[in-house]
Amino acid sequence: MRAFAIVVLVLAIQGQSWGQAAPSSETESAIKVDVDLVNVLCNVYDKRGALVNDLTQEDFEVREDGKPQQLRYFARETNLPLTVALLVDVSGSVRRFVEAEKTTAERFLKDVLRADDHALLMGFSSTMILWQDFTSSVPALTAALERLRAVPFRGLPADGLPMPGTLLYDAIYGTADQKMRGVPGRKVLVVISDGLDNGSQKKLEEAVAAAEATNTIVYGICHQAGFSGCSFLNNLAEPTGGRGFKVEPKMPLSKIFQTIEDEMRSQYALGYVPTNRAHDGAFRRLQVRVHKPGLRVRTRKGYFALQDKGD
Repeated sequence: MRAFAIVVLVLAIQGQSWGQAAPSSETESAIKVDVDLVNVLCNVYDKRGALVNDLTQEDFEVREDGKPQQLRYFARETNLPLTVALLVDVSGSVRRFVEAEKTTAERFLKDVLRADDHALLMGFSSTMILWQDFTSSVPALTAALERLRAVPFRGLPADGLPMPGTLLYDAIYGTADQKMRGVPGRKVLVVISDGLDNGSQKKLEEAVAAAEATNTIVYGICHQAGFSGCSFLNNLAEPTGGRGFKVEPKMPLSKIFQTIEDEMRSQYALGYVPTNRAHDGAFRRLQVRVHKPGLRVRTRKGYFALQDKGD
């Protein structure tokens, strides 16, 4: 039985309390970056772009900073825990897309949630709103989605009050750092937005680093609204092993969600103990190859090594 722990996030107020802790597990997961065993998640595709699901450990080669690593662990990740954070932009610039997002997200949750799964729903604009904390109740999540609404721009604020914004980078950073950290199993963060940030305290690079530090894969779903920020969502997603999508007639939101679900169910997990055992907090670059010709791998670009306390 697959166990899904799904975090659906729509965010809005800086300094917002992040609610209760994520569902706990009695066993530590190799996917956490604060242990020596490094877990690398990847998808493999053939020349037509179809997912390849029948590879074995002997088909893979992993290098860290260019040096070959000996695999200690291998699994096809179709049955392991999964945590999904769905961050929905509810700012005025994308308000006409919100209703479609609600309907499609509801179908997505109904399709993937099982009895032991958990989900959380939040949204972001110039504030961060926790619509529903962790729950295994699909009806509760559906009710939260019904409450989801756009936060329109209503003109310039009075003197001394903050300007309205879209805290995209803050939302990603806060979700990865405060919700995903310490959560066992696979973790995916799905962002639905036009990709434009306005007012975040964190930078794009810091948002990416937070996702990498917690081994969280980011997917970006871009609604083009005027000036397009789709490239920013791609830059957020690709270093983590995810990718960006544009919502368009040939790729509607429903098809994008289905693609993400298929990829999450078709991952490989490759575990190794790095030859570089230094606990220096440095970024280590990863490269994964498959020996069979004509196949390509998508995975994160690297990870941050453990840093000993006091260093």
